[in-house]
Amino acid sequence: MSDELNSKQVYNLNKLQKRLRRHVGEAIADFNMIEDGDRIMVCLSGGKDSYGLLDILLNLRASAPIHFDIIAVNLDQKQPGFPADVLPAYLEQLGIPYKIVEEDTYSIVKDKIPEGKTTCSLCSRLRRGILYRTATELGATKIALGHHRDDILETLFLNMFFGGKMKSMPPKLVSDDGKHVVIRPLAYCKEKDLVRYAEWKAFPIIPCNLCGSQENLQRQAIKQMLTDWDKRFPGRIEIMFKSLQDVVPSHLLDNQLFDFKNLDRSQGPIDGGDIAFDKPDFSPVPALELENDDLERLQIVELQ
Repeated sequence: MSDELNSKQVYNLNKLQKRLRRHVGEAIADFNMIEDGDRIMVCLSGGKDSYGLLDILLNLRASAPIHFDIIAVNLDQKQPGFPADVLPAYLEQLGIPYKIVEEDTYSIVKDKIPEGKTTCSLCSRLRRGILYRTATELGATKIALGHHRDDILETLFLNMFFGGKMKSMPPKLVSDDGKHVVIRPLAYCKEKDLVRYAEWKAFPIIPCNLCGSQENLQRQAIKQMLTDWDKRFPGRIEIMFKSLQDVVPSHLLDNQLFDFKNLDRSQGPIDGGDIAFDKPDFSPVPALELENDDLERLQIVELQ
């Protein structure tokens, strides 16, 4: 029984790895994230997502039809208790180029942010500037970040609920200083898949709470909401994410996105016309990917 269980686990883990590779490959292709001759700076924080990003990109590079280089970069922000030896040892073992950037942003943040307040915003801005500078020094053509599908959805709802904007994390963008292209190859990857992958690979995880900062309570509330929806309505998260790839500007309210002012009868019905009061007809979302555990939960919900 034990051998059979182990065989099943290996089978599922191989499926997991292939799924993550496929999602990353699709995101790279869909948004032209990586081109021949690129030098990719992978920002490695020591968390599960950045470890997974580096591992999958290295895996894909081995069989990619184009050539690109990878250099891992970690920013040592001098938080008390930061295990400075962990990442160098891991990267030495991989045998890939890397750079550890040492900048005492911890002291700056502690000096500027009152005790008890969330430090993540200022910390993020300081970190971003240092990484942009480092990318220039290293001659990197792309900066790869480890944000995944759940981060993108959480950001969408954060902006809707607290910022009054329909805005999320783009899979590819020009950096704040206008000098770099930032990519998010994990854009199609589920967080729960990355959690399982990190456990399987036994990445030497470094916690993100070394600075003693409180977690962003608003983001945590959104994450809990999405987690609850995922449990109660399997497949809803996938459908919401699909909606970010199928936006209908003519059926929103942004005058800058769609020219409502000059709309007249000569243009005819646009995007189905006015069906707001019709009976909803939600066709199945094409290529909706549900894992075995999601399908089992969906069957249970349908029977209740």
